[in-house]
Amino acid sequence: MGIGGLTCLLLACMANMSLASAGFTLTHYTVTSRSISARWSRFEGAHSYKLSAASNTATGQPVFVHFDNRFVLGTVTNLLPATQYTVKVEALDSSGNILAEAQIQHLTAPDIPLNIKAFSKTSNSITVNWPAVPKATGYVLKAKAGNLITKIIVNDSSGTLTGLQPYTSYIISVHSLNQGGTSQPSMPVETRTVLDAPVFHSSSPDFQTIMVSLEPMPQAVRYIFIIIRSDAAGNKIKKTTTSFNETFTDLEPGTWYTIKVHALDANGVPGDDKIKQQVTRPFAPQSVLAILKPNPINTSMGALITWNASEGSTNYFAVRLTKFREIGHNCTSKSTSCVITPIQCSTQYNVTVYAINEAGSSDPANPTEFISFPCTPHDIKVQEKYPGNLTISWSPSPMVDYYTTFVKRDDGLEVSCNTTLKRCYFQSECGFTYFISVFSYNNAGQSKPGNVLNYTTVPCCPTQVETLFVSSDTIEVIWNPVRGAEMYETKAQDMDSVVFCNDTSTICTLSGLECNINYNVTVYSYSDIRGFNTSCPKKSIKTGPCSPRILNITKVNPTTVNITWQQNNIDATYKVFVFGKAGMRYCNSSGCSCAIANLPCGSTFSVSAVATATEGSSLPSYSIPLETAPCCPDSFTATQVTQSITNISWTAATGAQSYTTLLESPKGQAKCHTGATHCLLGCITCGTNYSVTLLAISETGMASECNFLGYSSSGCCPSAVKLYRMGSNALRVYWHASASVNYVVNVTSDRANFTCSPLARITYCDINEIYCGDLYTVIVSPVATDGSIATFCPMKVYSVSCSMNSGAMVIHRGKRA
Repeated sequence: MGIGGLTCLLLACMANMSLASAGFTLTHYTVTSRSISARWSRFEGAHSYKLSAASNTATGQPVFVHFDNRFVLGTVTNLLPATQYTVKVEALDSSGNILAEAQIQHLTAPDIPLNIKAFSKTSNSITVNWPAVPKATGYVLKAKAGNLITKIIVNDSSGTLTGLQPYTSYIISVHSLNQGGTSQPSMPVETRTVLDAPVFHSSSPDFQTIMVSLEPMPQAVRYIFIIIRSDAAGNKIKKTTTSFNETFTDLEPGTWYTIKVHALDANGVPGDDKIKQQVTRPFAPQSVLAILKPNPINTSMGALITWNASEGSTNYFAVRLTKFREIGHNCTSKSTSCVITPIQCSTQYNVTVYAINEAGSSDPANPTEFISFPCTPHDIKVQEKYPGNLTISWSPSPMVDYYTTFVKRDDGLEVSCNTTLKRCYFQSECGFTYFISVFSYNNAGQSKPGNVLNYTTVPCCPTQVETLFVSSDTIEVIWNPVRGAEMYETKAQDMDSVVFCNDTSTICTLSGLECNINYNVTVYSYSDIRGFNTSCPKKSIKTGPCSPRILNITKVNPTTVNITWQQNNIDATYKVFVFGKAGMRYCNSSGCSCAIANLPCGSTFSVSAVATATEGSSLPSYSIPLETAPCCPDSFTATQVTQSITNISWTAATGAQSYTTLLESPKGQAKCHTGATHCLLGCITCGTNYSVTLLAISETGMASECNFLGYSSSGCCPSAVKLYRMGSNALRVYWHASASVNYVVNVTSDRANFTCSPLARITYCDINEIYCGDLYTVIVSPVATDGSIATFCPMKVYSVSCSMNSGAMVIHRGKRA
């Protein structure tokens, strides 16, 4: 075979191998630092497979492995860590010829981490350190305890595993990783987590001691207790012991301490710390004092207890001790004082105070002793054995040095009497009320106020009785107050009746009296003890005039009325009022009638009368309603809507609720009744003169007839409107008219508008310069005498055809609305 033939055979083989490799694939399976596992697809006819890996950067021969045709998964080993390899698989026949091949690029994992060091500082974590692995982008840390595995991924060559169990052994391993995969685990390292923090409780039994007790921990062999002031002042106390309980003494009272406890295992490794704050109990309060004072809330007697502040106290408790050292009433406070209530009068007491904080209460303070205020005198009696002489007596109380009696008159004069006896004497005067109180005194001070007694002498008669107000049935009088009076009775008496009122004020209103009558009015003073003073003088007072009664209202004309009333008073004048929304008008008379003029139309009024005399004015009479006829509208308008319908409108009329409109002619009438200011009237005859009448009606039916200028309806629309051709470019509009009416003709198309106005009695009109092929709208409308044009006549549409040689033909297309 020649060279040309060999070349052709070689090219044909390469083409066949390329075609065969098209269905042959290779994928990576697993990767480690030193190996790559790959999977390939099975190739038909292959006798064996060759898997090789060649470094893309390092020199040397590729690493390869042969597999028979039963395998589709293989591994090449002895590779370099973190190196890019070209992995290739070749399908071989029995002679070793390549049938197909496939290849991939893949990176080996970084090298295995070495020199792993692990330690635990807390009961739930282990920290791991190792030298950095070249070309590693991260690391996987694993901690295994039994079946439990904790795993984290870190970027640096150290990391901390958290969420672990206290005092538990863990197997620690580290994997390095990059984009290619994860290395094999490092050599395992075993590390134990430290002991958990102890659970302990603390308390302070007294002001210089703190006791700490632990809950037992099976793995702990010793415990370390550390205590120091929370403000870091003073020295730290540290104790190491195997006991579960520890007591710290000689501490500062009322001071916060920080307690830290941790346990040691058998190897002396310390566990987690437990820290707690504990305060010692406060020292007993010093310098306790008691000051008696009244309680302003319930007027009871109390003792103000004060003391010096005790360091570290949050609250204080003051308590009263009885003579048998039993606890009685108490009080609490956050400051250095509080009030114990109630305190019994004329009694000896002992009081002590406790300081309290979160640890408990202090020892009791040294008690202090005090005597309470004396009791209030009781069984107080007032006697007037002789006129003008008062004797006050009472029953004695224990622990009292002397008594003081105060007598205060209601005009402010006050006198007193001091005595060690059980009675005092005073001078008195009539017409006064005396207020009497007795107090007892000792070294603690004054007793509480007791009951205040009063003694009242006979009251005096009121003076300067004046008339404050007089009306037809009421008299109001006023007077000066008098000494000793608790109440007043006022009587108004005539020959047949008596009216009276009782009141504590110096003013009285006597109501329900008869009008225009003289009454004798008397004011009596009264006290509960002495009764009425019946020697008071009388005064004559006359009531005001009686209210008139309107008898009749007569209309003199549409704007004037005459009012008459019943004359029932002597020496009285009368005033009659007519008032409403339109204003008020009035007339005066001393007789029994008067007239009021110029009343506006469409208005409603109330009519009332008042009588006036020197004693005052009467109440207004009962009102009588008055109504004037409605006003006529200011304007009236008639607008023709169609040939037989006219719209009538007018302005609203004052006082009108509805309207009746009438259009009347010899040919007939049109009428409407409406509550609006317009209406439509049908059956209107075109070209007819009508008279116009409008009736404005109020809500009570009162009506005003209003006449307006006559109304002429529009001329009639023409009939038989037709369009004739007059030449090549002219049209004639023709119609029938029923009367001598002027008309205007409008002919419009898309290209032209034509208007003509023939003389009266002419019933046609010629239009020049028309265009064939156009549609023309024709309207013939009557023209009124004032020049207005009717807008309601129908339109007709015509077309002008251009189909004839001589010009156009006119065709009627119908009517338009």
